[in-house]
Amino acid sequence: MTGPLIPRDRGAVTAEFAVALPAVVAVLVFAMVTTGALLAQVRCADAARAGARAAALGEDLGAVRAAVAVVADADFSVEVARSGPWVEVRVERRVMSRWGPVVASARSTAWVEPGVPTGGASGRGDPSLGVAGIGGTP
Repeated sequence: MTGPLIPRDRGAVTAEFAVALPAVVAVLVFAMVTTGALLAQVRCADAARAGARAAALGEDLGAVRAAVAVVADADFSVEVARSGPWVEVRVERRVMSRWGPVVASARSTAWVEPGVPTGGASGRGDPSLGVAGIGGTP
């Protein structure tokens, strides 16, 4: 028989590509999820800092929540705790609810400015009561 010789490895590149493509897609998805989680963590840290600054200046819980909402920009929960001259703000935010319980969280502590009352009718609560939580979406 005479005729053109057909190489034995014909189609090998296509087969290798079909095997490698899912691995490349998996790496890209992992990189995107990781980047999203890292960005959410940075936003939570910034939101906690903004909330702590507002609470340290004597703002009520609504104003602290509004400051956090501007920076967090998504579904989040806020907890404000006041202990003596310190105020602590904790912020949690769900990153990807479809892929499991990935939650970014951060907390920030600030020294309460001199002259700021420690609770009572202003809505900040009694510091001896511990944590005053504010949850849910903005």
